[in-house]
Amino acid sequence: AVQLVESGGGSVQAGGSLTLSCAASGYSISRACMGWFRQAPGKEREGVAIIDGDGSTAYTDSVKGRFTISRDNAKNTLLLQMNNLNPEDTAMYFCAARVGTCYLAVFRISFYPNWGQGTQVTVSS
Repeated sequence: AVQLVESGGGSVQAGGSLTLSCAASGYSISRACMGWFRQAPGKEREGVAIIDGDGSTAYTDSVKGRFTISRDNAKNTLLLQMNNLNPEDTAMYFCAARVGTCYLAVFRISFYPNWGQGTQVTVSS
């Protein structure tokens, strides 16, 4: 199984930016389906952004135009660039992966067998 470690979270003011990283080890993620999910207190965990083995991406409506998911294959790392953050983005952010050759990523928690421990993002007004 692949191990995933998130980093890059922190506290920012509304309108600010953060870049989250998910360092993977034990398996290449170059052809994997991967995603960023988040969970705020009292809410269900929700999909934020996903990327499949061909590099196609998809985003939940609330972050479209503000967040960008990408993969650095040389570093075996998944990234999430977050711009124009607002307080509603406050949550614990998790990295998820389905390794091996994966052709179509989906916004479904059970689809991903591998998860990191999360990194906290707090946005103040």
